[in-house]
Amino acid sequence: MMLQMGATLLFSQALVAPEQLLNLSLNASAVAPEAAVLIALIGTLLVDLAGEQTAKRWAPPICYLGLVSALLLLAIQWNAPLEYSFLGSFLADNLSIAFRGVVALSTLLSLLISWRYAEQNGSPIGEFAAILLAATLGAMLLCGSTDLVSIFISLETLSVASYLLAGYLKRDARSSEAALKYLLVGSAAAAVFLYGSSLLYGISGTTNLQEIGIALLESSTPITALALVFVLSTVAFKIAAVPFHQWTPDVYEGSPTPVVAFLSVGSKAAGFALALRILIGCFGSFDSQWKLLFTVLAVLSMTLGNVVALAQTSMKRMLAYSSIGQAGFVMIGLVCGTEEGFAAMVLYMAAYLFMNLGAFACIILFTIRTGSDKISDYSGLYQKDPLITLGLSLCLLSLGGIPPMIGFFGKIYLFFAGWADQQYLLVIVGLVTSVISIYYYISVIKMMVVKEPQEASDAVKQYPSINWNKSGLPPLRFALILCVLVTAIGGILSNPLFQWANNAVTATPLLQQAIAISNQNVLG
Repeated sequence: MMLQMGATLLFSQALVAPEQLLNLSLNASAVAPEAAVLIALIGTLLVDLAGEQTAKRWAPPICYLGLVSALLLLAIQWNAPLEYSFLGSFLADNLSIAFRGVVALSTLLSLLISWRYAEQNGSPIGEFAAILLAATLGAMLLCGSTDLVSIFISLETLSVASYLLAGYLKRDARSSEAALKYLLVGSAAAAVFLYGSSLLYGISGTTNLQEIGIALLESSTPITALALVFVLSTVAFKIAAVPFHQWTPDVYEGSPTPVVAFLSVGSKAAGFALALRILIGCFGSFDSQWKLLFTVLAVLSMTLGNVVALAQTSMKRMLAYSSIGQAGFVMIGLVCGTEEGFAAMVLYMAAYLFMNLGAFACIILFTIRTGSDKISDYSGLYQKDPLITLGLSLCLLSLGGIPPMIGFFGKIYLFFAGWADQQYLLVIVGLVTSVISIYYYISVIKMMVVKEPQEASDAVKQYPSINWNKSGLPPLRFALILCVLVTAIGGILSNPLFQWANNAVTATPLLQQAIAISNQNVLG
C-alpha cells in the first residue's frame, strides 16, 4: 500500500495544472522542428505542381533545408526546460528530442539514397519526397505525444503515408501487394488501439497519459488489463515484434528499397518512443504485467527473427527478419526499466540508424546496376566493386555485433543493462541469437569476397561501370560514406554517444519517475 501511495505521489508531481496547459499551448517553439518539416512538405508539393523537371531541381534542396533546420532546432531544444504544446498533448523533453532526431536524420539519409532509385523507376520525385516528409512529420509528433488523441492522429499520419510509400511503384505488382497487406494489417492495429483507448477513457475520464496513469494507480480494474493488451498489440505491431510481425517480410520485399530503409529505422524509432510514453506513463500500476509480456515478445522476436533469416534468399527479406530480431534486442532495455536500460535503448536506435541505412545504401546501388535483390547474385562482387563490398560488409558486421563496430558496443550496453537487472533469460537468448545472426551476415560477406572470378554470378559478370557524377548518385555516395564511417568508427566514440543517450534519460522526468518507482519496488 505504501509503495502504491509513493508511486501515486511521484506520478502526480509530473502533472501539469490545467491553467499551465493553457499558457503552454501558445508556445510554438516546442513544435518548431515539426514546423520546419511541414514547411518543407508544403514547398515540395508546390514545386511538384510546376512539373517534373522543376521538382527534380528544387525538391531535393527544399527537403534538405527543412530536415537540416529541424535537426538544428532539435539541437537548440536539447537540455532546455520542458515545453508543452497543443494543450499539453505534446512534450518536448530530451527523450522526444533524441527520438525525433533519429527520425529526422533517418529521413534525410533515406532521401539521399532515394533520388537515383526513384529516377530510374520513373517515379515522380516531388510526390515521393512529400509523402516521405508527411510520414516523418507523423513519426516526430508521435515521439512527443502525451495524449491518446494526439497519439492516434500522429500514428495515422505516419501509417497512411507509409501505406502510400509501400505501394508507390504502381507498375510493380509486388509493391501494390505490399501496400495492400500493410493497409489491412495496419487498419486492424489502428482499430485495436482505438478500442483500447476508449476503454482507458471510460475508466479514467481523460485522454492525458499522465492523468490516466494516476487513475489506474488509484483504482485499477480488470478492464484495464484488456486495455493494456490492446494498446500493447499496437505498439508491438509498430516495432514489428513477434507475433505481430506478419506484415514485415512481405512489405520489406515488395516496397521500394528507400521506403524500406525509412520504415526499418524511422518508423521503428517512433514505435519505441510510443512504447516508452504509453507503457511507462500510463500503465505504471501494471509494471510487472507489461514487462512480462514484453519479455515474451523479446524472446520470440530475437529467436524467430534471427532463425528464419537463415533461410532467406532475398536480401531485403533477410534484413526484414533481421529487423525483427533487432527489435527484440532493443526490448531488453525496455524490460529492464533502469537508467542504463533506457540509455542503451536510445544509443542502439542511433547506432541502428547508421548501420542499417548504410546496408540499404549498398543494396540500392547494387539494385540500380543489376536490378537484382537475390543474395546469390552478390557472389563474387568484390572482383567488380570492392567499395560496395567493403561498405556492405562493415554494416553487416556491425548489425551482427562484431567488434569494434558501433553495433557491438550497442549490444554490449543492452546486455550489461539486462544482466545488472537480473534479466538473465533475455541476455542469454540475446547472446545465442546474436551468434546465429552473425552466421547469415557472414554468409553474405563470404559470398561477396571468397568466391573466385569464375564463380561469380551472372549479374556480377555483367556488372556495369558507374559514373558517380550521374544525376542522383553523388547524394547516395555521400550518405553511404557517412553511414559506413560512423558504423566503423562509432564504436571508438561509443562513450560520448552513451553519455548523450544517458542525458536523454536523466533529463526526462517520466523515465526518472519510472526508475524511482522500480527502485522503490525492489527495496520494498
